Amino acid sequence: MYPRPFKQIDVFSNRPGDGNALAVVIDASHLTDTAMQRFAAWTNLSETTFLLPPTEAARAAGADYRVRIFTPGYELPFAGHPTLGSCHAWLQAGNTPREEGLVVQECGAGLVRIRLQDDGSMAFAAPPLVRGPASPALVPLIASALGLKPSQIRASQMLDNGPIWLGLLLDSAATVRSLRPDHARLKDLGQDVGVIHVTPDAGDDPERPCAVVRAFAAPMGNNEDPATGSLNASLAQWLIAEGLAPTHYLASQGESLGRAARIRIAQDSHAQVWVGGHAVTCIEGTVLM
Repeated sequence: MYPRPFKQIDVFSNRPGDGNALAVVIDASHLTDTAMQRFAAWTNLSETTFLLPPTEAARAAGADYRVRIFTPGYELPFAGHPTLGSCHAWLQAGNTPREEGLVVQECGAGLVRIRLQDDGSMAFAAPPLVRGPASPALVPLIASALGLKPSQIRASQMLDNGPIWLGLLLDSAATVRSLRPDHARLKDLGQDVGVIHVTPDAGDDPERPCAVVRAFAAPMGNNEDPATGSLNASLAQWLIAEGLAPTHYLASQGESLGRAARIRIAQDSHAQVWVGGHAVTCIEGTVLM
């Protein structure tokens, strides 16, 4: 064991306490899988990340660093707020990307590009999405656990970009905000659920949130997540493709938890969706591992 640089980052916010917390061990060299998992369980945050040099193959493909992402119970191939938070910590540690304005992160899902924005925020390129119809048997069970009437669900879709979500487009922002889920039932059903409403005039004012999102992940041990990059990525890819959301919008998440996360969505001319936001360091020092 020896002291390793450590940061705790708040992601999708530029004010501490408004986003989603992430623990980052900046030098994870020679740590075993068991040690990483044990530390992630100890932090008890939704995710803890460990930064490493890229593999030789990934370095040859342009990667700047490698990240491993752990929940308190298991490792994830990809997750959104850990991607931006890890990038923020890597840059703050004095590292410089090989290409100006673009960081390339290696993770279990492959290489993820992260753009560095002029306002200090970052945006990751949403990984490829696999989506399809939701099970007709599952949706009513989920709706009941959420306290939803069938008429309040405008559309549904299974979304897989590493994490697997059941996405539900709801009829109003008020419906999204008023949900009082039965988390025990959601856990028994074994399906993480993301809900969203996008206002009809979405995108008119780029600084006004026009989408409201909530993420319920009881099967992962996280009843409600305050800011979820992977979910927002997959929701955007689905809804933009179906003409149900504009190509640029700002989403809010975490209000029911007393947070004020902001997630910016932008689809470029090549149909690539980018998911962006700010990050702020709240705690820094060393951890003995």
